[in-house]
Amino acid sequence: MRTMRRANRNLASHAPSGSNAPPEDVSVELQRWLDGEDEKTLVSLIELFGQRGFAMLFVVLLALPALPLPTGGATHVFEAIAMLVALELIAGRETIWLPARWRTLKLAGGRRERFLVSLMKLIRRLERFSKPRLRKVFGHRLSNIAFGLVVIAWCVAAFVAPPFSGLDTLPAMGVVLLSLGVLLEDFLIVVLGLAVGVAGVTLEVVLGGAALHGLSTLF
Repeated sequence: MRTMRRANRNLASHAPSGSNAPPEDVSVELQRWLDGEDEKTLVSLIELFGQRGFAMLFVVLLALPALPLPTGGATHVFEAIAMLVALELIAGRETIWLPARWRTLKLAGGRRERFLVSLMKLIRRLERFSKPRLRKVFGHRLSNIAFGLVVIAWCVAAFVAPPFSGLDTLPAMGVVLLSLGVLLEDFLIVVLGLAVGVAGVTLEVVLGGAALHGLSTLF
């Protein structure tokens, strides 16, 4: 069953040209990258996933702010990079461009290593029940534009969330789930990501409005 599911995916694989080997699961490719000897940088991740690097970068960059931990704005650089990449996706670029100082940004080591391990667990859980659903909606110009616009909107929501409030968690998790849905070509996971992101943005707006109203009554 698992092999048949992999074979049904039309995501690009690293099998040699002309090979009938099925594409590997996302978790397998990501684990190979983690176990490899090369430095765990943004550029090495882009080189591994090729055109799928857009969605994979969104997953890795937003996974840290998606954790229910206070970051105090330390993840803003990841959100800024994700917004730049989303703009490139909207513009129709097939390859990802990043400034030199961001290309060498390390994604592993210390706490980042632990968060990547947690991310791997999430991806493997989703892969257990995931299967291609409504595959024809993926990979088109309009769907890529919509994908990029949603990523930007939720990255902005995560970026402007007050430090240590935890309100950046749900918008960031929405981006992670949405991007994994795109990688796995599973529209059900996409819908789940959309629901989580909308809930997070709504919560941020409601609580932010309540806080502003409370402050206004003091003056």
